[in-house]
Amino acid sequence: MWTPTTREQHNRRAPRYQTDLTDAEWYLIQPHLPAACKMGRPRAWPMREIINAIFYVLRGGITWRLLPSDFPPWPTVYRWFAAFRDGSVFEKINHTLVMMDRERSGREASPSAAIIDSQS
Repeated sequence: MWTPTTREQHNRRAPRYQTDLTDAEWYLIQPHLPAACKMGRPRAWPMREIINAIFYVLRGGITWRLLPSDFPPWPTVYRWFAAFRDGSVFEKINHTLVMMDRERSGREASPSAAIIDSQS
């Protein structure tokens, strides 16, 4: 017989898609995303779903119009993608993650030297 304890032990908490963010990944990315406006119309879709849809398109190499129907509508996802691209949000997230990885491995957050190589 199933009890709440055994049901919890055997429950699979897998994301819908392999590109979906885990909770740990979401907590790293969330501070870099724009907060919901206090005025105007509230958001129809959670920002996490928008990011999951963007990652699905980018990782899968599909067109925006082929986005599965359980994601937000593709024009909404593309509009947010373009806003993040133009606002350098992806670059800021990447920079923060690189700094965190350097600190985790015991190095300075910012490199102290650079190597420039050129060919003629």
